[in-house]
Amino acid sequence: MKTFSRLVLVSTLFAALNGLRAADAPATFKVSEFTFPRPANWEWVESASPMRKAELKVVDEKTKAKAEIVFYHFGPGNAGGTQANIDRWFGQFVEARDKINAKTEDVTVGRHKVTYVSAEGTYKSGMPGGPQTPMPNHALLGAIIEASEGSVFVKMTGPKELTQSATADFKKMVESALK
Repeated sequence: MKTFSRLVLVSTLFAALNGLRAADAPATFKVSEFTFPRPANWEWVESASPMRKAELKVVDEKTKAKAEIVFYHFGPGNAGGTQANIDRWFGQFVEARDKINAKTEDVTVGRHKVTYVSAEGTYKSGMPGGPQTPMPNHALLGAIIEASEGSVFVKMTGPKELTQSATADFKKMVESALK
């Protein structure tokens, strides 16, 4: 009976800690010189990688499918520049660039150039150079924000429908940080 009571206590503590973690999720967060607002229905994720400066996820309420949003910043002159990253992101699909509905759009928000990047097809999930899992019917939505302290790279990947439905929140989050 003591073992059962301890198991109940431990599981209750874990549930309480998870509730606290969700409550403590920041409404805003800083990456380089920018403070981004977290969309209310997007979850904060504690990143285990020092390369990831911030991480969020959005979950489809009906299907429970998940998309991840990752923020990177490498400092001035690092990461290869805008075009190199566009090419790298498009290269993360199994299909050729002309088969993934690859698009870029340059906009200026405040004093910053933002390059939006989008593609859809079979996304290769996993670390570059490591094992990768093909994820059919997925999409990528990215933003490359050029800044004096170095570009900030924001990349959302997930099921195509979920990523497309989150596009407005993604762009609002990015552009709100630049005003």
